[in-house]
Amino acid sequence: MTLALVSSPQSLYCNTLTSSNENAEKEAIEKTYEKFDILVETLKKGKGWMTEYLVQFQGFWLSPSSALKGVLFVQNHFKSQPSDIFLATSVKCGTTWFRALIYATINRSNYSFNTHPLLYTGPHDCFPFLDAFIYQDYLVSHSTSSNNHLSPRLFATHIPYGLLPKSMITSGSKFVYICREPKDVLISTWLFMNKLRPKHLLPLSLHEAFQMFCEGVSHYGPYWDHVLGYWKASFKYPNNVLFIKYEDMKKEPLFHLKKLASFLGKPFSEKEEKEGVVKEVLKLCSFDNLSNLEVNKTGILRYSSRIFVNNCYFFRKGEVGDWQNYLTEEMVKHLDLITMQKLKGSGLTFGSPDYLKLNL
Repeated sequence: MTLALVSSPQSLYCNTLTSSNENAEKEAIEKTYEKFDILVETLKKGKGWMTEYLVQFQGFWLSPSSALKGVLFVQNHFKSQPSDIFLATSVKCGTTWFRALIYATINRSNYSFNTHPLLYTGPHDCFPFLDAFIYQDYLVSHSTSSNNHLSPRLFATHIPYGLLPKSMITSGSKFVYICREPKDVLISTWLFMNKLRPKHLLPLSLHEAFQMFCEGVSHYGPYWDHVLGYWKASFKYPNNVLFIKYEDMKKEPLFHLKKLASFLGKPFSEKEEKEGVVKEVLKLCSFDNLSNLEVNKTGILRYSSRIFVNNCYFFRKGEVGDWQNYLTEEMVKHLDLITMQKLKGSGLTFGSPDYLKLNL
């Protein structure tokens, strides 16, 4: 006797609905690609750092093949959840370090420090880069769930606050924003981008990089506009946007890690503090520890379908004030003046010297 398996009307409906949703999403994605192809040809171009050129979109400079595409997909397809946590930064502002810190803090009850995932998995693989992975290889709904299925979902992004869709801002998600002294950002970006710059393009000189940075033509720049967007949002939405200076975390790591944990809804208990859990997190995520792990010496990060980056590139020095080894006195004065002018009246400072305050 042969038994015929008959699907229930409910299961047939669910399968049809799923198929219909996937088809609709595929069509929407195709439209976004079409929009991208048309849009990129209309935008103003500027010289690129690791690409031939950048394009200016809604006031910010983006690499067309990755950043611009990522912004369009986030704006049109990403569905944020109230429990999502976003690490937002401009380029080279401590993203790798804070990826590790947030991941270890959120998951501290799930793993032992002796067998922690960060010991054999790079911070970037534990903490997906939303801007790139959202449009790669599979449906957007898959790329933002199967790679990051635990709750809360953790995403890193370089997208300026002004380019985020309103749905992300009003969803209740948490944003941790890290900023850094502009002079250190310039030097770190210049050195990093030259490592990634294709061989058919000549390396950028420091003079070229300095001029471009000062003019705002940098990845996700102008840098000061990027910083101010999240700075202002941290006052408007204090429960959802935490603004931290890289230099402050370096100076008082215990204090700021506990502040970070509380903001994320995972405060350290008195018992954890007495048992040294906070210090263990800092030790695990320290530059010395992470940079000496085999995965971060020899591992490779897939940034996009065409860009692969050695993990070791993300670990250079991790120091404050390395700009002093590269910039001339004239460069320092010029960049400090721009910073003072750009941030004037905002309440945000980067410790610029007193001689500039006399001119403003």
